[in-house]
Amino acid sequence: MDAFTAGILQRIRKTEQDLNRALESGDDFLAEVEQSELDDLRRLAAEHGVSVSEEALPSGA
Repeated sequence: MDAFTAGILQRIRKTEQDLNRALESGDDFLAEVEQSELDDLRRLAAEHGVSVSEEALPSGA
């Protein structure tokens, strides 16, 4: 796995975790920000042919 792929997958995993924390805490604004970031990261990954399946995402941040 190249550095770009590893980096984007790690950022997606962290953003998913941040989104879940925002949702759990009821912070709607932060949840919107994190969802937007997640959408951007997934779009960027797709544009570069990076698969974003659960198995591909690194565990831990």
